[in-house]
Amino acid sequence: MEPNIMQSGFDFHTIYQFINGFMPENLDWLSFLITSLILGIVIINALVLSTAIYTWFERRLLGRFQSRLGPNRWGPFGVLQPIADLVKLLTKEDTVPDEADKPIFTLAPVVFLVPALIVFSVIPLHGGSFMGRLNIGLIFVIAITSINTLAVFMAGWSSVNKYAMFGAMRAVAMLVSYEIPMGIAVITIAIAAQTLGLSNVVLAQDVPYLLVMPLGFLVFVTAASAEMSRTPFDLIESDSELGAGYHTEYSGAKFAILQLSEFMAPIIVAALVTTFFLSGWRGYGPIPGPIWFVIKTFVVLFGFVWIRASWPRLRVDQIMGLAWKGLLPLAIINLFAVAIEVFIFNPGEAGLSTRDLWIMAAINWAITIISIYVIFFVLGQNRLKRPEPVVSPLANMYANTNVVNNVSDVMEAD
Repeated sequence: MEPNIMQSGFDFHTIYQFINGFMPENLDWLSFLITSLILGIVIINALVLSTAIYTWFERRLLGRFQSRLGPNRWGPFGVLQPIADLVKLLTKEDTVPDEADKPIFTLAPVVFLVPALIVFSVIPLHGGSFMGRLNIGLIFVIAITSINTLAVFMAGWSSVNKYAMFGAMRAVAMLVSYEIPMGIAVITIAIAAQTLGLSNVVLAQDVPYLLVMPLGFLVFVTAASAEMSRTPFDLIESDSELGAGYHTEYSGAKFAILQLSEFMAPIIVAALVTTFFLSGWRGYGPIPGPIWFVIKTFVVLFGFVWIRASWPRLRVDQIMGLAWKGLLPLAIINLFAVAIEVFIFNPGEAGLSTRDLWIMAAINWAITIISIYVIFFVLGQNRLKRPEPVVSPLANMYANTNVVNNVSDVMEAD
């Protein structure tokens, strides 16, 4: 079932047809260019405004979790605090270390920001979304989000700062590790939906995939949290160890772009979770699809803030162990379970029916409970526990020598 791209709404196709009506027949390319510029400006401004609102929302909510007020000075309830922070950062001196690789140092914040804007442009907010009909949407999203790993390393390496470099090296190890289970979870979605288009994934969810494949939801959300470097995976910029991590040397406008990208990431991930597992814009009653999408995204964002307020930071060995010994086996189990179920039901071009999805949900919930128990509570007792510290061979180097006795004899003689 394909969405109707002729449906009226603020999307690419509607705007293109409107502008093309005023253009000569041989200037279709100009209509396409103008439409792209208009939608680009709208997407950038909408995402920046959403990020500012989310920044205020997260800080206020964290304040409530921690029994304090949060931002409350600028505007009613502190709603103008993001604007005050932006003005403060833009008026700061934009310094660059003398020994830094200046082109890469300057380019890194842009490489952070652009992938988030590109990914958001293909997320379908309603059934008539033109960009959401990209027939390789799932692959496109995974490919674009992987660029963040390169951006982190560019920022750390070009700074010529040991703390920034340590943070970048941690980031590369962690992000590459968690991209594997996240990619497997996305492949599982493509198998269940029988499509790679994001709009078609939403249309295939007569039953939300949160219920159909809870193990895939758990793997994707955990891996995505690590990709965002959010608590409890904020190891690459841990204040107590690295100062500020990969952006230690950044200030002014460049630091503002990094902060914007960092707070924009939860919105993008929440929108992807809504699309992949919560049926996207689909809802009940007279409420329009885009409103349903915003409500579901807001609920996911609330969950991210709740996790940040409740969980402590994990150690390096715990983070890497969770990726390779925990999430990767769970992702593979989920992949094989869904693939076998789809093979048995053999949906064909019509896709899985609602009855098939409910049967899969019952089976997969049982698989999820058993898998988590076996991996984390049976095998995990030995595989995920902290290794015993190794005693240094230098600890007792004087234990069997006469050095101590000779020193005592000299002191007694004096």
